[in-house]
Amino acid sequence: MRVALGQLEAGPEKAANLAAMEGLVERARAAGSRLAVFPEAAMVRAEPEADLAALAEPLDGPFLGRLRDVAAEAGVAVVAGMFESIPGARQVHNTVVAIGGDGALLAVYRKIHLYDAFGYRESARVRAGPGEVAVFDLDGLRFGIATCYDLRFPALAEELSVRGAEAILLPAAWMRGPLKEDHWEVLVRARAIENTVYVAAAAQTGPRFVGRSLVVDPMGVVVAGLGEVEGLLVADLDPARVGQVRATNPSLRNRRPDVYRAWREGSMAPSRVATGP
Repeated sequence: MRVALGQLEAGPEKAANLAAMEGLVERARAAGSRLAVFPEAAMVRAEPEADLAALAEPLDGPFLGRLRDVAAEAGVAVVAGMFESIPGARQVHNTVVAIGGDGALLAVYRKIHLYDAFGYRESARVRAGPGEVAVFDLDGLRFGIATCYDLRFPALAEELSVRGAEAILLPAAWMRGPLKEDHWEVLVRARAIENTVYVAAAAQTGPRFVGRSLVVDPMGVVVAGLGEVEGLLVADLDPARVGQVRATNPSLRNRRPDVYRAWREGSMAPSRVATGP
């Protein structure tokens, strides 16, 4: 299955961002892609001081409505990040939506892990998702969704894989900073290797973000990547490759959730080293 990652810098105008996404969806269609993935917060640029509640929209709002039309007109599934309003709240959800090539809403994921790190405090404006994971099927592959900072938490990628995901889609706006580009690629590859899945990471670019969208295969091989410029990355995901890697490296099958649960519950006695009389 061919997927396309649209790397862009979201601006302050939703209409302009939608127009850029529409152009990239059309390019994805022309390249034979059945799925176009866009970054976290592709809906609108959110400056650190911005009131996100004033920018956010409900799932039945105009932004998602138009994006569903774009997907249906092109016959291409679309995954993209938006800010979702919460009735009566000043906080919003950092949400990723998956839309089918017929315009139907396939999945909604609300970011679980908020970026309260590296001097930033996402939780000041964003409410963490309650914990539901998102998977959906398209063209014979099962996809899972994670968002940006989620990448640093292996448990989510593992849960998606246990639920059958063969590819994890990762919309992101990975901020620049010391060693952040290294962390980005290392962690994307690690999540792919650990879970024997493809990881397709679509990132924002521009002065604040690293760009470097990439697709990694289940052995951790980078099969396609972009630098810092806006553009479209196209790659093929092969379910046979997933099966082949899982036969060689059955790490999901070799998990020990019973042991991990005992660790967390404290029900496993610590090992003791025998001492002499």
